[in-house]
Amino acid sequence: MWWFVFGLGAIFGSFLNVCIYRIPAHESVIFPPSRCPACRTFIRPWDNVPLLSYVLLRGRCRSCHARIAPRYVLVELLTAVAAVSIYARFGWSAQAAVSFVFVCALIAITFIDLDHQIIPDVISLPGIGAGFIAAVLLGEPPWTVSLIGLVLGGGILWLVAEVYHRLTGREGMGGGDIKLLAMIGAFLGWRAVPVTLLLGSLTGSVVGIGLMLLRGNGARVPIPFGPFLAAGAVCALFFGERLIAWYLGFAVPGA
Repeated sequence: MWWFVFGLGAIFGSFLNVCIYRIPAHESVIFPPSRCPACRTFIRPWDNVPLLSYVLLRGRCRSCHARIAPRYVLVELLTAVAAVSIYARFGWSAQAAVSFVFVCALIAITFIDLDHQIIPDVISLPGIGAGFIAAVLLGEPPWTVSLIGLVLGGGILWLVAEVYHRLTGREGMGGGDIKLLAMIGAFLGWRAVPVTLLLGSLTGSVVGIGLMLLRGNGARVPIPFGPFLAAGAVCALFFGERLIAWYLGFAVPGA
């Protein structure tokens, strides 16, 4: 079963690669079939086996021998590991399926944001609805907690963006980040929103300061916030309640 879940996750990862490449280009993610980005040759089914084909082809297209970006296999591996981790956490259940869809959306958003510095509405807006509907149907989190989560998630970042814009006259945060945190709140509930925001801000600050030090001269470095929110959301999914309990015990002894 573990290998089956791993393989299934890798297959979904292969589809995510298609989404990551085509959604920003406003292309269909279903038709036409997968093609080599360099020579546009359609990829044969036996050359499109997740993880395995990359190794057998030594990371190159069979037709034109152009190098295949290692990121393709990274996305497949990351999705496979996510599938196994979710199966270990939730078993074979509806909650596991919802969590896997949620993490797949986060993976696609992460790589699209890294490439284009956008978070597509075609993922985040349906994700908000899907998270809330799943809460209504499954009761985990309760639908009221999900509703508060999506309002709180979107509201916090909207307020931060509005205050920053009024103080500086510059856009400091895109609308995509606001919708993403609303989606996270819808799937995980309002308690996950501060956990996600805190972890995302912390890791984003560390990376941003590191890049500024490397470049020197106090240069401003535009960094997409979506990947850090996504990483914080994954941590909240697996460890959110334990992190909250640890923080309350640390900050409020006896809580």
